[in-house]
Formats: sequence, structure tokens, C-alpha cells
Amino acid sequence: MLKLRLKRCGRKQRAVYRIVAIDVRSRREGKDLQKVGFYDPIKNQTYLNVTAILYFLERGAQPTGTVQDIFKKAGVFKDLRPNQTKFT
Repeated sequence: MLKLRLKRCGRKQRAVYRIVAIDVRSRREGKDLQKVGFYDPIKNQTYLNVTAILYFLERGAQPTGTVQDIFKKAGVFKDLRPNQTKFT
């Protein structure tokens, strides 16, 4: 199963995160399938590749709680079909 989750990058005390599509069994710094976004909590900047995100969501990838909140803020779920907005 695939998840859309954060992968930590950056230096100590200055963390930035990549949003990646990754297998559930992989570690946080494990090999990802594709990078689909970027999140900097310090500068509050976000870059999202919406087409890639929608591709993975339509094929059953589950976003983590934090990633789901980032997507809601950016309005990614508006582009999904109505029956695919529920995540467990």
C-alpha cells in the first residue's frame, strides 16, 4: 500500500520536508517512488505537484494526517471526485 507522507530534509533545527509517495513499509528516509511536493514549516511555504498527487490519490494512496491537512489548506481535494474524499 502507498502513503503520501513527509520525508525530513534540511539541517539540524531547520527542518524542511518533502512530500513523497512511498511504500508503507519503508522508513521515513527510505527510497520513495516519487516526490510530489515540498513543505517548509518555518517559512510556511508549500509547493505541490497537484497532478501527481491526484494520480496517487485516485489509485488508493492514503495521505498521513499532516499531509492531509496541507492538502486541505491548498484545496487539493476539490479536484477529486466526490466519492474519493473520505480517507481512513
